[in-house]
Amino acid sequence: MINAKGTVFKYGDNVDTDVIIPARYLNSSDPAELATHCMEDIDKDFIKTVKKGDIIVAEKNFGCGSSREHAPIAIKAAGVSCVIAETFARIFYRNAINIGLPIIECPEASRAIEAGDEVEVDFDSGIITDITKGTSFKGQAFPEFMQKIIDAEGLVNYINNKA
Repeated sequence: MINAKGTVFKYGDNVDTDVIIPARYLNSSDPAELATHCMEDIDKDFIKTVKKGDIIVAEKNFGCGSSREHAPIAIKAAGVSCVIAETFARIFYRNAINIGLPIIECPEASRAIEAGDEVEVDFDSGIITDITKGTSFKGQAFPEFMQKIIDAEGLVNYINNKA
């Protein structure tokens, strides 16, 4: 069973890949370098305050924009353990799973959880618990094969480990 637990960074609708990792930094494919610029165009203090295990919560259409994998790579390399949103752009959703970044859709949680709340996610059940407020939400649980991809740190590692 894989889980996430951390402090929430909260964003609104339509957080696009250009604010997740600005295009001016795409000359690097190094995850650690990308992480140093993660979210800087929407939240200047994000990289200074994010800690390993923290969680991003957003509203509708998180990850819209370009199809580049740099965005979920930057988020994961910054230490974020999970992204919760009402909805995700489909290409971001696929890229996140492919690189092993756990994401979960839950409209109720995305609206109720606030910045600074302590949140825990159980990926087996899809239960999202806002520890700060004492509330729980039922998100979309990961199928077993997706959990295996995330446990392997991404699709390529999963395939290579199966060979």
